Amino acid sequence: MGRLANMNRPAAVEIAYECMRFLITHNPTNATLNKFTEDLKKFEVNTLVRVCDATYDKAPVEKEGIQVLVRVDSKDWPFDDGAPPPTQIVDDWLKLLNTKFREEPGCCIAVHCVAGLGRAPVLVALALIECGMKYEDAVQFIRQKRRGAFNSKQLLYLEKYRPKMRLRFKDTNGHNCCVQ
Repeated sequence: MGRLANMNRPAAVEIAYECMRFLITHNPTNATLNKFTEDLKKFEVNTLVRVCDATYDKAPVEKEGIQVLVRVDSKDWPFDDGAPPPTQIVDDWLKLLNTKFREEPGCCIAVHCVAGLGRAPVLVALALIECGMKYEDAVQFIRQKRRGAFNSKQLLYLEKYRPKMRLRFKDTNGHNCCVQ
């Protein structure tokens, strides 16, 4: 894999909102794993969610203290490229965020698909929408940092998505906040 092959891959971007931090990135290979892991550490990622088929050995990442998440059924979280996520993945994703951001507010969760333009941004958008952001604002918020994110099918899914406000809570002063 030469330098040119990496040129068309957008750099990892951090999306921070209230007490949530995400790193949207592309799929590493075993050859680029060291650089990928360095990026994760630079953003203080402690959890990595993979929403495409595995193309690398997760052991070196885990050796750096970063949990590579597999779902309860021991599978990764893949769903079809260009498609909206299945309900079960959405539920598992929101459960994960609820737990992680309550236990470690401000921690960073990395999420990647192949190019980091479709599936990964959709999951981050869902988190923002569940926090009360309008879908248009969530899309724009992510696209400011991740140009080219979302296809028309994914945008339609996000537009029709009805949040259950699963990431909104009242803090001790009774103010609304996200996952505190």
